Amino acid sequence: MKIAQYVNMADVISSTGPVSPSTPGGEAPAYELIELLFFAYRDFVREADAVLIRYGFGRAHHRVLHFVSRNPGLKVAELLTILKITKQSLGRVLRELVEQGFIDAQEGEHDRRQRLLRVTARGDRLARELAELQTRRIETALAAAGPAARETATRFLAAMIDAGEREAVQHLVTQADRP
Repeated sequence: MKIAQYVNMADVISSTGPVSPSTPGGEAPAYELIELLFFAYRDFVREADAVLIRYGFGRAHHRVLHFVSRNPGLKVAELLTILKITKQSLGRVLRELVEQGFIDAQEGEHDRRQRLLRVTARGDRLARELAELQTRRIETALAAAGPAARETATRFLAAMIDAGEREAVQHLVTQADRP
């Protein structure tokens, strides 16, 4: 049995244990789907990466900006849970976004130790630009995949999430009071 190799702290936090060399039942790994996911993700982030580079940002900045823009008043602790990273990993990225005027961090109303995060007008513009780029790619792919593609893709992606987290993720992505 192989032991998982970790690339960064997000891998350590989200790891479920040793990696087996084959799938249950002994069938061959799903190489075609694995590789399609790798290539799809590569192209899904490419245009956003090009925009982020203009600001000296990377994908970690994008993830933070996305979830803060979608969840105004998000607590740092909640963001850590969503991203499954350590406070130390978030620190530099969040500090840069705050210092450059993309995110505002304020003390909590009832607990001054809490930091509540909101995007600024500048952060909202960048988050929307990135989301629009990625939405165009998604819509193009869904149109090419056929009439039921959105529902099928939604079910597939939801099923890829660890079973114990699906409900929380579903709640997060479907909140009605989001901007």
